Amino acid sequence: MGGLRAASPSSGAGAGAGSDPTPRVAMACVLASEVATVLAIMRRNVRWAGVRYGGDGGADGEHLDHPLIAGLKSLRRRAASWDTRQWRDVEPLLYLRPFLDIVRSDETGAPITGAALSSLHKILTLDLVGPDAPNVAEAMGAVVESVAGCRFEVIDPASEETVLARVLQVLLACVRGRAAPALANRHVCNIVSTCFRVVQQAGTKGELLQRVSRQTMQEVVRCVFARLPDVDATVVADGQTAGSKNHGLSAGDIGNGRSDYVCLNSSGDEVGGGFGVLRDQTMMELFGVPCMIEILQFLCSLLNIAEDIEMNPRMNPIDFDEDVPLFALGLISSAIELSASSIHRHPKLLVFVQDELFRNLMQFGLSMSPLILSTVCSIVFTLFYHLRQELKLQLEAFFSCVILKLGQSRYGASYQQQEVALEALVDFCRQKEFMAEMYANMDCDLQSSNIFEDLANLLSKSAFPLSSPLSTLNVLALDGLASVIQAISERTDNAPQHHEQTVPEITEYFPFWQLRCENTIDPDQWVRFVHQQKSIKRTLMVGVEHFNRDKKKGFEYLQGAHLLPEKLDPHNVALFFRYTTGLDKNLIGDYLGNHDEFSILILHEFAKTFDFKDMNLDAALRLFLETFRLPGESQKIQRILEAFSERYYEQSPQKFVNRDAALVLSYSVILLNTDQHNVRVKKKMTEEDFIRNNRRINGGNDLPREFLSELYYSICRNEIRTIPEQGAGCSEMSFSRWVDLMCKSKRTSAYITCGTYPFLDYDMFTIMAGPTVAAISVVFDNVEHEEFLTGCINGFLLVAKLAGFYHLDDVLNDLVVALCKFTLLNASYVDDPVTTFGEDTKARMATEAVFTIATTHGDHIRSGWRSIVDCILRLHKIGLLPGHLTGDIVDDQESSSDMLPSKITSSPAVQQVVRISLPKKSYGLMGRFSQLLYLDAEEPSFQPTEEQLGAQRNASETIKKCQIGTIFTESKFLQADSLLNLARALTQAAGRPQKITSSLDDESTSVLCLELLITVTLNNRDRIVLLWQGVFEHITHIVQSTVMPCNLVEKAVFGLLHICQRLLPYKENLVDDLLRSLQLILKLDARVADAYCENITQEVTCLVKANAIHIKSQMGWRTIISLLCISARHPDASDAGFEALIFIMSEGAHLSPANFVLSVEASRQFAESRLGSVERSIHALNLMAESVTCLTRWSREVKEASRESDRILEGIAEMWLRLVQALRKVCTDQREEVRNHALLSLYRCLVVDGISVSSSVWLMSFDIVFQLLDELLEIAQNSSPKDFRNMEVSLLHAVKLLCKVFLQSLNDLSSQSSFNKFWLEVLDMIEKLVKVKVRGRRTGKLQEAIPELLKNVLLVLKANGILSKTCTSEHNNFWEATWIHVYKIAPSLQLEVFPGSEGDVAIQSGENKSDSPAQSDGVNV
Repeated sequence: MGGLRAASPSSGAGAGAGSDPTPRVAMACVLASEVATVLAIMRRNVRWAGVRYGGDGGADGEHLDHPLIAGLKSLRRRAASWDTRQWRDVEPLLYLRPFLDIVRSDETGAPITGAALSSLHKILTLDLVGPDAPNVAEAMGAVVESVAGCRFEVIDPASEETVLARVLQVLLACVRGRAAPALANRHVCNIVSTCFRVVQQAGTKGELLQRVSRQTMQEVVRCVFARLPDVDATVVADGQTAGSKNHGLSAGDIGNGRSDYVCLNSSGDEVGGGFGVLRDQTMMELFGVPCMIEILQFLCSLLNIAEDIEMNPRMNPIDFDEDVPLFALGLISSAIELSASSIHRHPKLLVFVQDELFRNLMQFGLSMSPLILSTVCSIVFTLFYHLRQELKLQLEAFFSCVILKLGQSRYGASYQQQEVALEALVDFCRQKEFMAEMYANMDCDLQSSNIFEDLANLLSKSAFPLSSPLSTLNVLALDGLASVIQAISERTDNAPQHHEQTVPEITEYFPFWQLRCENTIDPDQWVRFVHQQKSIKRTLMVGVEHFNRDKKKGFEYLQGAHLLPEKLDPHNVALFFRYTTGLDKNLIGDYLGNHDEFSILILHEFAKTFDFKDMNLDAALRLFLETFRLPGESQKIQRILEAFSERYYEQSPQKFVNRDAALVLSYSVILLNTDQHNVRVKKKMTEEDFIRNNRRINGGNDLPREFLSELYYSICRNEIRTIPEQGAGCSEMSFSRWVDLMCKSKRTSAYITCGTYPFLDYDMFTIMAGPTVAAISVVFDNVEHEEFLTGCINGFLLVAKLAGFYHLDDVLNDLVVALCKFTLLNASYVDDPVTTFGEDTKARMATEAVFTIATTHGDHIRSGWRSIVDCILRLHKIGLLPGHLTGDIVDDQESSSDMLPSKITSSPAVQQVVRISLPKKSYGLMGRFSQLLYLDAEEPSFQPTEEQLGAQRNASETIKKCQIGTIFTESKFLQADSLLNLARALTQAAGRPQKITSSLDDESTSVLCLELLITVTLNNRDRIVLLWQGVFEHITHIVQSTVMPCNLVEKAVFGLLHICQRLLPYKENLVDDLLRSLQLILKLDARVADAYCENITQEVTCLVKANAIHIKSQMGWRTIISLLCISARHPDASDAGFEALIFIMSEGAHLSPANFVLSVEASRQFAESRLGSVERSIHALNLMAESVTCLTRWSREVKEASRESDRILEGIAEMWLRLVQALRKVCTDQREEVRNHALLSLYRCLVVDGISVSSSVWLMSFDIVFQLLDELLEIAQNSSPKDFRNMEVSLLHAVKLLCKVFLQSLNDLSSQSSFNKFWLEVLDMIEKLVKVKVRGRRTGKLQEAIPELLKNVLLVLKANGILSKTCTSEHNNFWEATWIHVYKIAPSLQLEVFPGSEGDVAIQSGENKSDSPAQSDGVNV
């Protein structure tokens, strides 16, 4: 057989030229074999063994074969004589007719008929009948008609089933073979009809036949509709195709045959004789679209029959047999699956799918059977996939009336219905364009409901479990949400950065109801159109809310929004009433029924918006009254029905003579509706009553009785609801609504295909983000299976990704807060929190997700940072944070404070944390908190089990994956708002410590937050302005609230120093603020300051060395040097402080007018300090003395610049004077070396050249010197020699200093009017020094040195002409006063200075003798 099948196609078509004899021999063999088989079976029966037919012309009769046998024998002879060249021209009927005659004969039994059918099946399956054979169409038609009209005598049930099975085989072979295109439409319909009859008859037969018959019909339908892609749309005739009222295939023409005789043609007439549609020309044409439409109509009729059975009130729905509708839907599904991709090319088939097929699917979709619902949803899914551009409103109706209704239990749907509905919805959601196109075409369409929003709400609500554990519905809904979010995420992967679409504001009214998109292919146009429509729709919804509360305010709002014209007109108000969803239908009814002229005009315009063509009166009335509630007042009802009747008559004039007839009948229908469906009406109106009430209303004539009867029963069966459903909820799809939907579909805007464009995803995501996060959170909370947990986490991460992409910070914050709730168990409730965390898969997955979001999308986290910080603190509390959380915060060297050992130990409470591993000891500023995570070095009292160790490893690996430190070290990439919120979260989490007198009981949290805050600050030096105020306030509060040394205040102080040290080189505008902050250190409690003084000083020293050139202001230097001055009094810190001072003052490298006085004062304090060595004090004095060179340099530079020199020079003189004062204070030091060196240093400063010192400043400097001398005299006379050793040497240095400085300043002072007084004061001081007694006697050194020093001074005065004897009385007074004082010091000096002044000496001598007793008295030391 395989060889025959392979060779037969060419031979059957006559394609060969005769060179190869194999096809001819093969075909002859096939025919001979089949003839022999049939004859052999016929001869088994004596009836066919031989028949004598007597002739009229002969005496002896002769044996003649029966015509059926004769035909077979003739075929055998003729087939043997046909050569290869003739096969092409052989008509198939020549070798098919003998077998067809047997099939049609009612004389044959089941075995013979079965054999003939087997032969036909073999010929057809071997493709011996080719498409190019002569009269192939006639042959194929004959086969179909013969097999469809097969008659045979039933011998036994088994043989009957065999024949029926072979009938199916032959019919299937007809539509499968190469000659199938030669079938006419009527033959295809006949095949389907015959197959269905066999299916029906098989119901009383064996199970095998039932299965075979159904499967064969499935295959027939598949073969038929599989040909649609090959059908040329242009060959379909424009004539009338089969209509719903004239079926070629009728479900009502089904018969089961007789028990002893089988005829597949139920009418008993010739095949096809009962099909009136076969007379239609289109059905006579070759296999094409008309037969497909006919088949679909037939299958829909099966649904209608099933629906009628289901709707029978006397039947229990549970007992409903779903076999027939399921079978019909299965056939429809097979047909649509194979042809859907080509239906759009055939307008008539498309119209049928859009209207009748989809309407039947809609009506049958509400079946109580889950199997039926599932099949309906599968068919709609296939239609959506291939034809959604042609089924816009149909899809909206399906989702509104089926999916949304059956997906929720509140509408009475069973659990199974809900499950099937959600499964179907999830299948749709897995189509990546589905939700986007629903939003674009439904939610952004003014006349459509918000399908996307409703479906998203359905999924999110269905994901919420009513109880634990999760149900299938919850998992399905979550899957649907995840699919939608995944689709949005994939579209954003290759999309540019999101920019929110701006919709132009409506500035004036325009007829937006008729607005259409000009080009649904160009994204630039349709995206703009969709956004505009959605904006209008949102505004309309606000207007609806206003209107439902107050009609006047509603109109005013819409006029202000330019959605109604400034002057209301009836047409636009009518459009608003007709097409705006959500309006209160009671208000609409009352408004339309008003008697004022404007309301009446609106009513008539409102009626004109309906299309009642080809619609029955009751259907039109139902549609009209569904849009508002009919008022109760009769006058309003009258006006409304008048408008309706006028519109109905206008579109259906053939039914009524005038509009009054339509009005009267409409009123009568309303009365009938009330009568039949009002429970208070006991006596119901009969059909005759209704007909009698409507006599002679049609222009004096009666309406057709059939018309009125149909109307009566329609109202009785189905009430006209005068109280329609409010809003656009899940209402039922009535026939009238469907007709209206079909009318709307003709004028609705074109379906928009979004493809991979992400243009609408922002709006979609904003709608569903919140519910999605809530739904996923609830599911995550109620599941334990790792697969579901992973799905939830993936959903969370996708939402986070989209929230970051679209800058939806609130969504991301809510997500973070929700996730953080799942991260950890409360450590106080478990004995071993680390192990518990490691065993809790949900907590570990949530923790990893939280920190993945934080590190990836931290830019858009705001309030969520607080939850993240709390999570970090909980991890810290149970000891899971890594030892160096923040890592290296800078690229260069570590802060010196990291090398300093802490004097404060960890609090006992913190040491109770479970140890995971032995840490390295660390004292770093950013890493020292890790000490708080570990126990003492004591061994635990128990050994953990393998499970516990595994859990601990899991916990450690999870924390490692989280990369928590990255959040803070990479915070420089965060946006400003996010950064501020992170810093604020750390501050809030740290809390506000109260004033305490001991270490904090649980300061580890505050320490960690502080260190993280400092890390963030250091990593954001370019944006320190944003953070500084909050960071400084937090550190200030810590410093002010701490009265005892503790880890927290240590971190605060050194963190502040570290911030200043790192940021000073980069932030010139913040230098003063940063340095001012260091004043906090000066306010430390004495005990705290003492504990950390050494380390603080070292940090300040490092700061000065690294940033001295950046410190410009006096305030900054005052803060720095004040800290250094404190170290001068601290035994451990003084060396470091003096090192910093040396760096500042050595060679004047970093001295400036801003820090000169401060540095000098600091040097003085170090010089006076007894904590250091004498050498350090002397070094400090040298620094002071050397600093005068800076003053001379500055003076020289100022003079060279010659700009504002006087003021600046005065300032330099002032600094010089302050230097002198500082040195004077050290000149009274107890230590001899320091005191004497200070006097020498003071002398160096006083005699320096290059500093412009005015006379007044010189006088002030001498006041300082006089004070110094007075103090030295006081010390020499009154202090113990043990305390002040060798005071005479110091006095000698002092008198030398006085004399030399006097001479140095003589030129400046001699011109002053007060010079005489000043000179006498100098002499008085010298006199005191020469007469001072140390230890009860005058010192020889002073007695020897002072006269000589005074002599030099007098000689200088003489040389300068200041001291001379003249005639001027003023000079005489100076002369006399000088010698009077000199005589008291050294009487012989006058002669030595002025050798010719003997008389004057005598005078002086005489005068002084009287005073000698008094002067001889001295003060003993």
